[in-house]
Amino acid sequence: MMQGRALLAVGTAMSILTFSFGAVAEATPCWQPPVTGPIVDPFRAPPCRYCAGHRGIDFRTGAASAVRSVAAGRVAFSGPVAGTIYVVVEHANGWKLTYGELSGVRVRRGVSVARGAVLGTADGRFHFGLRVDGRYRDPEPYLGHLVGRPRLVPIDGTARRSGPTPVWSCAR
Repeated sequence: MMQGRALLAVGTAMSILTFSFGAVAEATPCWQPPVTGPIVDPFRAPPCRYCAGHRGIDFRTGAASAVRSVAAGRVAFSGPVAGTIYVVVEHANGWKLTYGELSGVRVRRGVSVARGAVLGTADGRFHFGLRVDGRYRDPEPYLGHLVGRPRLVPIDGTARRSGPTPVWSCAR
């Protein structure tokens, strides 16, 4: 009887751990933006599959700005579409991220990329899109921003101490 209870307890614990780790794996991502620069054109969902809309967000960038992968994945496409250069990275969860309006590409189809890997460059404007289960979604809520704790600055002439290292946060 005691052995049966112990076995039940172990089985329950394993189920809880499996569920907990699964929940972590499915957690909402918080990505560092793929480029440095402000968003100049937001996502606008089209009213129908083939209707007009803006299926991503556009950033303003400097000349020859590095475009970095926001998460690890595999390059599903790299090349021009109607004269515009794109890279599409597919991630383990099936999400596809589109990096577009590139001026140059550094990756080819089939290559695995790490988070932060340079995919290419952008000059002036850059498009970033997200597809989940074949549908376009606004990627902006998944982009983080640097958050640092406020700190007091001495006014008595003593030297300033460095503050804590800022961290990426998607909390708004």
